[in-house]
Amino acid sequence: MTSFIDEVPIRVKAGHGGPGAVHFHKEKFVEFGGPDGGDGGQGGDVILIAESRIMTLENYLPDRMYAAEDGESGSGNDKHGKNGGDLTLKVPIGTQVFDQTTMELIYDFTKEGETYVIAKGGRGGKGNTFFKSSTHQTPRFSQPGEDGDSFDIILQLKLLADIGIVGLPNAGKSTLLAKITHAHPKIAGYAFTTLSPNLGVVHRDNDSFRYTVADIPGIIEGASQGVGLGLSFLKHIERVQGILFLFDGGNLYLEEELEMLRNELGSYNETLLEKPFLLVINKIDIWDDPSFTEEIKQNYSKFGEIILISADKETNLDYLLDRIDAVFFSERMK
Repeated sequence: MTSFIDEVPIRVKAGHGGPGAVHFHKEKFVEFGGPDGGDGGQGGDVILIAESRIMTLENYLPDRMYAAEDGESGSGNDKHGKNGGDLTLKVPIGTQVFDQTTMELIYDFTKEGETYVIAKGGRGGKGNTFFKSSTHQTPRFSQPGEDGDSFDIILQLKLLADIGIVGLPNAGKSTLLAKITHAHPKIAGYAFTTLSPNLGVVHRDNDSFRYTVADIPGIIEGASQGVGLGLSFLKHIERVQGILFLFDGGNLYLEEELEMLRNELGSYNETLLEKPFLLVINKIDIWDDPSFTEEIKQNYSKFGEIILISADKETNLDYLLDRIDAVFFSERMK
């Protein structure tokens, strides 16, 4: 089973340039052959490329050092050394690259196939042929190759989801994700079933429009300070366009829960509080009194638009998707 690893420090080292050759032409009946030492090959680059099929940084755990090939030495008869092979490292879309020392953001991968040369290979050295001149006919020296770039970096993954589902443990986030997308998250009736974010794709309007939804592991009070699992995954909703706050209709304390969830999001990153949101109450199939539905809407409408669903029974899911379209994607669907 693939582990969800969203941060890993690694060292990248580009190839060393090959040295130029010191060599003189040797041929029968030619007593004084001139210099014919070739140049050294270029060191290989280390290249990062974003690929949608990769969802985790797990592959970078076993080996923390990644080096491209060195360039080969030049040789006689003006033969240039072979360039070192580039090393291509595949990362998930949403990966950010930071300098380990300064924590400066070096690059942010947001598109499929996006590439970035993180470490440039060293130049190959010039052979002694290069240094021949009218005043220096027999140079007996060449250049060494240059070092390639070498960096200590941190790869950090932030999921690129359009919508984030946020709620307390066991609110039904994974069930909702499974019902509205093709995702298959682990689902069970106890808290913290989800130990890592799950992504799914919603297909709308005969598949002419799609968006991604992330199920963020249950956030509890103190998550922004490291309590529970929330701190590890709050970063995965930083780039969402909108938030679904999901509440358990069988244990409903909406006002207190909403205040706590918004406090945790705001403590982590205040910009999260500026994003549009919908309030979704799940598990309404367990309510016995039909009048309770209207009572809930009247009591809680002051906090925002309330949508009542049962993810398990697929009640009102079409209406929920219609409201998501209207609230979060009205411009994209025009």
